[in-house]
Amino acid sequence: MLSPQLLHGLRNLSLAARQAAEGFLNGAHASRRHGAGMEFSQYRPYQPGDDLRRLDWRLAARSDRYYLREAEVDTSLTVHLLLDASASMNHRDDNGLTKLDYARLLLAALAYLATQQGDAVGLTVLSPAGLQHLPPRADARQLPRLYHALETATAAGAFPAAATLAPLTARRQRALTVCVSDLYEETGEIQALLTRLRAVSGDVLLLHLAAHNELEFSHKGPVTFRDLETNQTLQLDADQQRPAYLQQLQQWLRETAQSARLQGFDYHLLDTSQPLDGAMREFLRRRQMT
Repeated sequence: MLSPQLLHGLRNLSLAARQAAEGFLNGAHASRRHGAGMEFSQYRPYQPGDDLRRLDWRLAARSDRYYLREAEVDTSLTVHLLLDASASMNHRDDNGLTKLDYARLLLAALAYLATQQGDAVGLTVLSPAGLQHLPPRADARQLPRLYHALETATAAGAFPAAATLAPLTARRQRALTVCVSDLYEETGEIQALLTRLRAVSGDVLLLHLAAHNELEFSHKGPVTFRDLETNQTLQLDADQQRPAYLQQLQQWLRETAQSARLQGFDYHLLDTSQPLDGAMREFLRRRQMT
């Protein structure tokens, strides 16, 4: 898999998304499942020239016989991508990428994957200045719209207030919601939004971004930290504080994961120094279960 810094270095979100997704898929099958109650008589033997995408590879592996599925059920669905664009997403890792840079790459790759599966994909950028919303569509022009919205998104301020977020949960629409956030919040406002979305839309996949230098606390000696959302500063000796910091971080991560799963979310922690394949794998697994 290409590293996030190599993908970011392409300076072309469309190309980066395609490279990441196609490298991950590497010939994955189209998203199809058998119709309810399908009998073996609804298969027919393979003949030269048949579309290999309809070949039942599992049956072939078990029996050494090659049959094509005569009936299929389309499993396309609606995917709603959420991008946390609060100022904390400007945190920069040692590889030079901010959390927002990584989130752009990740959401672009997920949008590409979903489109290849025939899904209707939408995007909402969550900003205190207001919501930038692209309604879900499955047409050929949706990916360029999504890429443009991601490329032009900037991170600023705190996570939006509940009144700003209200339109997202105003009506019921069955969808797989994928939220990319660093979960920097004051009073649980991010998880509160996702709880409401789960009630009105269904499944929620929460992809929690953490920079590698946050997870390892790789800073050395005296350091001044500045809160990107409040501008408050803190001076400390990184070497002295590292053990206590890492202990508290692990406790917070455990509590965050437990809380998310208790609320019914699929929760996954992502290190922004690592390739995108783990997140894409979880997206496809969750999609197949929806």
